[in-house]
Amino acid sequence: MNDSKNISIKDVAKHANVSTATVSHVINGTRFVSEETKRKVHQAMDDLNYRINSVARSLRSRKSHVIAFLAPILASETSNYFFMSVAAGIQSVLKQHQYHLVLSDSHEEEQFESNEIRMLGSQMIDGLIMAPASRELDYERLFGDYPVVYLDRVPNNSYRDFVVVDNKTVSKEAVQMLIGNGHKRIAYISGPHTLTTTEERHAGYLEALSEAGLAADSELISIGEVSLNSGYKITESLLKQQPTAIFVTDNVMAMGVMFYLQEKKISVPEQIAVIAYDEFQWTRITSPPLTVIEQPAFELGVKAAEVMLERIDDPEAPMQEHRLTANLIVRHSS
Repeated sequence: MNDSKNISIKDVAKHANVSTATVSHVINGTRFVSEETKRKVHQAMDDLNYRINSVARSLRSRKSHVIAFLAPILASETSNYFFMSVAAGIQSVLKQHQYHLVLSDSHEEEQFESNEIRMLGSQMIDGLIMAPASRELDYERLFGDYPVVYLDRVPNNSYRDFVVVDNKTVSKEAVQMLIGNGHKRIAYISGPHTLTTTEERHAGYLEALSEAGLAADSELISIGEVSLNSGYKITESLLKQQPTAIFVTDNVMAMGVMFYLQEKKISVPEQIAVIAYDEFQWTRITSPPLTVIEQPAFELGVKAAEVMLERIDDPEAPMQEHRLTANLIVRHSS
């Protein structure tokens, strides 16, 4: 494997069969470059394990006082409010220490995310806080010589600081409450288990059932696309299995669940109980108001920023792992 410290922009240009100026423009976004040429340059950087700022950073002694936050911000999702609240938490800490925040969007897509990490590195950031789009991607080959704090999700084989929500414990608590209310057929609706967040929520659901002596029924577990329409269609299908309660781990899918139940005039919680992630304004005006799990989004950002500043001050300090507690807000749907 090539040593990224010995790879220059000229090596990348030669490997991609383009000029050094083109590579520079791709890295810095200083002029238009075709998508095909960008792809060739990024592929060359991958092949050579080239880290954008490894040389440039070593030549400067002054910090930029800029921290980047890279998160999935999808225009169609109300859950963007979650990451905007996280960003507000990060900003509240950074401004007290004369640091600036740069917000970047990964689109929840690995290649787009990889390109954003390279671009941010070229801007001489002092640190990166990110909610990774993948568990499997080898992020280390993309990072420069700046500290990284993972937020909300953690990729496999990570040795970096991270700040997450304890999803398993609160999910277990929610399902235990349903069981305590007499429910034995509890349906589970979730987006794909490609992230640690959804995997932990599923584990909490299963553990609550197991400890109550209830078998997990695969016909009551449905994993689908994260969208309102998906939540609607999954609910329509699941009700054929006659559950008495639904636990839904995604806010957008929960909108689809409630849309279906209200459209079909299915009484909540008399005919079916519902508990969902997250706490958004719409959950208070459904009929009845929805029992939800509220994640500490702002606090997540605060803690991530604090960990980042501590890491900048002491690069050799032991790795930090923080799991924040979420809150089960009991209303009338459960």
